[in-house]
Amino acid sequence: MEAEVTHVSKHGFWLLLGDEELSVPFSEFPWFKKATIEQLSEVHRPTANHLYWPQLDVDLAVESIRNPGAFPLVSKTAA
Repeated sequence: MEAEVTHVSKHGFWLLLGDEELSVPFSEFPWFKKATIEQLSEVHRPTANHLYWPQLDVDLAVESIRNPGAFPLVSKTAA
């Protein structure tokens, strides 16, 4: 299964999963905001509902991108 980052802007990025393109806004997924394009682009999809960014050590369920309101986010960042 493949995943591809197709566009990056100051607001987020778009992820192509087969024939479905999903928006990943930085406001909903803040740990991606300071990532480089190289870090964002290295995304693996080991299963249909699992995405992994190894350079960022971020694991996400595809469903959490489709419906972020159903998955409360907790982000721990260094102050």
